[in-house]
Amino acid sequence: MKVKNIIIYCIVSSLFLFSLVSIWKILATLQGLEVKNFNFSLIFFIGFIISLSYLILGNKINNRIKSIFFSLAFTFLDSYLIQSLPMWYSIGIFLIVYFFTSKIQKYSKEYLNQEYSSQIVLFDFLTLFGIVLFSFVILFPFYMMLVTSFKTQIALLVNPLDFSINFNQDMKELFKSYFVIFKTYKFGKFILTSSIVSIGTVIITLIFAIPAAYAVARLNFFGKTFLSTSILIIYMFPAIVLVIPLYTVFSQLGLRNSIEGLLIVYTATTLPVAIYMLQGYFKSIPKELEEAAILDRQNWFGIIFKIIIPLSVPAISSVALYVFMIAWNEFLFSLMFLDNPNSFTLSRAIQYLSGDAETPRQYLMAGSVIVTLPVLLIFVYFEKYLVSGLTAGSVKG
Repeated sequence: MKVKNIIIYCIVSSLFLFSLVSIWKILATLQGLEVKNFNFSLIFFIGFIISLSYLILGNKINNRIKSIFFSLAFTFLDSYLIQSLPMWYSIGIFLIVYFFTSKIQKYSKEYLNQEYSSQIVLFDFLTLFGIVLFSFVILFPFYMMLVTSFKTQIALLVNPLDFSINFNQDMKELFKSYFVIFKTYKFGKFILTSSIVSIGTVIITLIFAIPAAYAVARLNFFGKTFLSTSILIIYMFPAIVLVIPLYTVFSQLGLRNSIEGLLIVYTATTLPVAIYMLQGYFKSIPKELEEAAILDRQNWFGIIFKIIIPLSVPAISSVALYVFMIAWNEFLFSLMFLDNPNSFTLSRAIQYLSGDAETPRQYLMAGSVIVTLPVLLIFVYFEKYLVSGLTAGSVKG
């Protein structure tokens, strides 16, 4: 076995464990815990020993037993060095070490004896570290919003850096910020407006995008090559460049402070990419199905509705999800076109409230959670359609 590969494997895996434990201890500190006797070099050394032990033991001991043993040993040692910590902290340490040991199981002596195994190990752990770091960077702001929304004004003034949640208080007091923004700030109306605009944009975009994408994918007409290659040219121009002329035109047409105006703008900005995504998928559908439909005397609309749309549900779902997220989160055009609070979308309402110095921070964070949560839940639920819709059209069969 190459000694170089062993050393690289042990060092890289130890650094990975070190990064996981460090992130967890940072989060624990933000929860108000005093993490004392935090020895960074000791964590690295223990990670090195665990990684080397897995190589030495090999398959002599069951992997699950080894993972539980090393996880418990690390947890007890950490609890001994850092005393008086809650149970959830120790459970987190145990799960982190268990996750780490489950990832190093595949790196056996035979595996590391391969010529390029050190490069593979380095790439694997860099990928894992990137995923963990990306998740931390993305999820922590949302966690901070969520925690702040459960705070009282007094708690924020006493310790603004305390990111723990006090579950001992009354549930009505805990969710007070959400009750207030719905009752006092009328967030229900903003949610309704955003829902109408977002769903309306999805429907209108699909009505125009499906036949247009089919035409680009299947029909021959003058300018088809230019259209198919330059369909995304609108995205070369920053949105701020389009705002001023659109503002002037919409003011003259009386479309400012109206849902109709936002529907026109959002549809125009999402239609090109919707056509681009769908036409790639439509090209992957066998032409023989359409030729058979023509023999059955189906017109082009019959082909689209009876063949293309049923076969393209994953692609259409991914486009609908993309358009919905864009319309739901859009801020620039709503900022420029909406002046009347009665027609505000959620993002515009958050900006409007943040400009008021008297609006408590916990109310703003509660509003931000309401803006973020629906899109997050929808994305998690429809993620399988999004992935299949984006990748299926890339394979030619």
